[in-house]
Amino acid sequence: MQGQLLTPSSMQNLNVNQYLSQHIRTVPDWPAPGVNFRDITPLLQNAKVFRILIDAFVHRYMDAAMRPDIVAGLDARGFILGAVIAYELNVGFIPIRKKGKLPFTTVEETYELEYGSATVELHTDAVKPGDRVLLIDDLIATGGTMMAGMKLLEKLGAQVIEGAAIVDLPELGGSEKLRAAGLPLFTLLNFDAH
Repeated sequence: MQGQLLTPSSMQNLNVNQYLSQHIRTVPDWPAPGVNFRDITPLLQNAKVFRILIDAFVHRYMDAAMRPDIVAGLDARGFILGAVIAYELNVGFIPIRKKGKLPFTTVEETYELEYGSATVELHTDAVKPGDRVLLIDDLIATGGTMMAGMKLLEKLGAQVIEGAAIVDLPELGGSEKLRAAGLPLFTLLNFDAH
């Protein structure tokens, strides 16, 4: 059904994940030839679709066993999702930012990219030891950013209860690497990377 217009009668036969997948835009050859970029911005543009997306996460984390003390969002699309989810769960939100963006004392973690490295930071007072944290981003590709976020939170004594994302690109190996490192994952959609 990808690319088809959904009507109320056809929506009855879709589950939430199928419905959301209809609103992921694939941009071929971006940012490089041969790459199919999975663009989540259409999920955010339509109020109904955005609410269904957020509710899919919120309902999962309302259960006492899954409820976080705080939500951490990864720079930058994790901020959009994480802040709204934290608000709906009535818990705090903390940003994990790219290096040089936070004004207070920070801890940092550097991770490898395909062509180089990057560093993310977190304020030293963002979490307390023992805090249960939900770590969220829009997409899991190679897993480097989420792994760095998990390490930062653990440096400060927090427990990352789960990593969550809208999209997993399993053939890039990130989700496998994160699970092997002990991070439970929850994603709504899987896409081939190519």
